[in-house]
Amino acid sequence: MFITFEGGEGSGKTTAIKAITKLLQKDGYKVILTREPGGPRISEDIRNVILDKKNTMMDKRTEALLYAASRRQHLIETVWPNLKKGNIVICDRYLDSSLAYQGGARKIGIDNVLNMNMFATEGTFPDLTFLFDIEPKLGLKRISKNKGREVNRLDLERISFHNEVRKNFLLLAKRYPKRIVKIDASKTPEEIVKEVYRAIKKRLKK
Repeated sequence: MFITFEGGEGSGKTTAIKAITKLLQKDGYKVILTREPGGPRISEDIRNVILDKKNTMMDKRTEALLYAASRRQHLIETVWPNLKKGNIVICDRYLDSSLAYQGGARKIGIDNVLNMNMFATEGTFPDLTFLFDIEPKLGLKRISKNKGREVNRLDLERISFHNEVRKNFLLLAKRYPKRIVKIDASKTPEEIVKEVYRAIKKRLKK
C-alpha cells in the first residue's frame, strides 16, 4: 500500500506521519517511511538543489522538472521495490505537491505538471492520500515557533503564494475524492493521528 501525506507548510503532517508509522509497526506491518523530494541519495542531492535558499534564480519549469527527476529516482530505488515486497510505503509529499505548488501556485498549469510527472512516474498514483488542510497564516506561524525545523526556499514565499497552494490542494481533493482524504490540521495532534489511523486501517481491511 502506497500512502502519501500532503499539505501546506507547517500543517503538522510530518509529526503525524511518525506517530502513524509507529502505530502500524506495532500492529505488525512492515512500514517504510520516506519523503519527497528525497529518499535515496540521488533524490536527496536533487532536494538540496531545489530547496537551497541561494537558488533564487531557479526557473519555475526547472523547479518542476527537478521535482519530477527526484521523484523518478525515488520510485525506482525506494517505492516500487518495497511495494513489490508487500510493504506499506508512507511518503511525506509526492505528486500532489508538484501539482499544487508548481502547477497551481507557480502558474505552470496542473495538467502540464501532471503530464511531465506521468512520464516520470509511469502513471504511479498513491493508494491513499491525506491532505492536511490548514490556514497558511497558522501554518507559517507554527514554522516560526519550531526552531529545529529546516527553513527552505519555499518557506520564504509570500503569503499569497501559500494561499494559492492551499487553494490548489483543495481543488485536487475534489478532483480525486476517492484517493484524497482531507484532514482538518487545526485539530490537536492526538485527534489527527486517531482519524488518520482509522482511515488507514479501514482501507487495509478491504
